[in-house]
Amino acid sequence: MNYFLTICLLLSGYFSKAQGGNPNKVEMADVLHQNGKIYLVVLVLVTIFAGIIFLLVRIERKLHKLEKNHS
Repeated sequence: MNYFLTICLLLSGYFSKAQGGNPNKVEMADVLHQNGKIYLVVLVLVTIFAGIIFLLVRIERKLHKLEKNHS
């Protein structure tokens, strides 16, 4: 169930039409790509998501260990 909910949330941004205008024209992304800074933005986002995943896995292991010791 959690995986289904996660996939639905991730795909909701794909199907939304909140930006309006020409969907293929994103000026900020074009400027960042021209300056080569888009890679820095991607690196920062990947680092943030990796940190969140690391913390969640660590919390899950600690919780599993506590549940195992409690029983």
